[in-house]
Amino acid sequence: MLIDVATKYYEKELDYNCAETMLYAANEYYKLNLSKDALKTVGSFGGGMAIGNVCGAITGCLAALGVIFVEEKAHESDKIKIITKRFIENFGKQFGYIDCAPLKDAYKTEEKRCEDMIFAAAEIMEEVVVYGKTLE
Repeated sequence: MLIDVATKYYEKELDYNCAETMLYAANEYYKLNLSKDALKTVGSFGGGMAIGNVCGAITGCLAALGVIFVEEKAHESDKIKIITKRFIENFGKQFGYIDCAPLKDAYKTEEKRCEDMIFAAAEIMEEVVVYGKTLE
C-alpha cells in the first residue's frame, strides 16, 4: 500500500517534508522512475509552500498524478482536472481544510507531526489513481 511507502519517507530516519514524502512514495510505489532532480522539484512545496497555503501532502500527490495521467500537455484532456478536483474534494471533506496552516493547528502534534494528512493523502491517492484509470 502507498501508505506504507509514504511512512518510510516521512519517518524521522529519512525525514522528508510532506510534499517530498508523497512524491518519493508515489515514485517508488507506482514505479514512475523519476530522477533525483525531478523529485527535488517539490521540495519547496512543504509547509504549504512555506507560507501555510495548500498542504504539501496534496501538492506532492498532485505532482505524481500529473506524471501518471498527463500524456503530453495537461490542457489537452480534462482527465487531470477531474482527478485533481476529486483528490482535493476528498481531502477537504476528510479534514475540513486543504491549507497547511489550519491543518497543522487542528491535527499536527509534536509526536505524530502531520501523519494524519500523509496517511489520508496516500489513501486518497490510491483511490483516485484507480478512478483515473477508469477514465481512460
